[in-house]
Amino acid sequence: MSNDLRPTTPEQFAAMAARLRAREGYVEPAAFGIGIANIADVDGSVLDTWFGAYSLNENFGSAAILADVLGHVDGSATYELDEDLLRELMHRFAPMVDDGQTHPNVGVLAALAGISHATPDHAQRNQVPLLPVQRKAVVTFIADLAEPPVGASDVYLRLHLLSGCKVQPHGANLDGIFGLLSNVVWTSLGPCDVASFDQVRSRLMASAQPCTVFGVDKFPRLVDYLIPAGVRIADADRVRLGAHLAEGTTVMHEGFVNFNAGTLGPAMVEGRISAGVVVGANSDIGGSASIMGVLSGGGKEVISIGEECLLGANAGIGISLGDRCVVEAGLYVTAGTVVQLPDGTRVKASQLSGSNDLLFRRNSVSGAVEVLPRSGAWAEGLNAALHAN
Repeated sequence: MSNDLRPTTPEQFAAMAARLRAREGYVEPAAFGIGIANIADVDGSVLDTWFGAYSLNENFGSAAILADVLGHVDGSATYELDEDLLRELMHRFAPMVDDGQTHPNVGVLAALAGISHATPDHAQRNQVPLLPVQRKAVVTFIADLAEPPVGASDVYLRLHLLSGCKVQPHGANLDGIFGLLSNVVWTSLGPCDVASFDQVRSRLMASAQPCTVFGVDKFPRLVDYLIPAGVRIADADRVRLGAHLAEGTTVMHEGFVNFNAGTLGPAMVEGRISAGVVVGANSDIGGSASIMGVLSGGGKEVISIGEECLLGANAGIGISLGDRCVVEAGLYVTAGTVVQLPDGTRVKASQLSGSNDLLFRRNSVSGAVEVLPRSGAWAEGLNAALHAN
């Protein structure tokens, strides 16, 4: 191995990274991640992938080194890291290991290499205890987030980028993800394929080994993969990986946030934020409130809520709200709802979609849905104490 590829100083490392970035034919990825994939023994399907480090339009030197060792040149792909590859990567990154700084990519590689060294038996190292699942260290490259994902690990990297607030909802193409992800039995012991789980359960019961099943789904819980900065999540089951929770967001016990959806600033979530929905800063989604999504095929408009809005308890919307809007408790405003304007004329609510400074309410005498102009903050806005995360 050339000494040029075995740097011993930060300067040599920087020079090596620069050369590899400039190598002929190499195209830098938009995103890449280093982590662990769980692979089902029964059919080799990827059950999930946890990325301990993930980068978006950054750390190009690290990406170039990984790509060189793995033989990656261009495109989107996932590669397994065996013991020899991990050893070579640690040689390449040696100057960064003990330099007193934090390097997430190097830290994850060092952890994976440490596991490999501590458990020399390959089969024992990769086998998940008690489950018919193999663990594999992996690196995933994504060439262009605007292009559809090419595999399960690619999908998981995009979900990590969303939940890590590296990209906002709709900032990554998620076309075709349901076909790329497996239905998984999510347990306290780890993920398991559905076909094998009855046999696994019998074995666990016979040995008095406790195992809790959290659900059977294509998407896992966000908090099992990462903890977003400055947020509170009262019930982990209510937030899927791929939810985008901005700092200052509180998701209460009855709140729910789907993937590719979430908040762009401090917010109180006590209702449902469906897939694709974006909620602006300092808005409140009241208890049991509902926001229509597009996954079920009912509509194609992506719903958004602006800043400083209040969606009252048990209310719902099928239109977008601009800034500083209020929908009174118990009122569901769909695109086809006929609303009465202050001058007495009636229009469909869809014509007001995205407008600012509106109050939607139902007249308790006539039963008509009315819309009125409004100004100022609703009540006192968000409770600052609740958002002091």
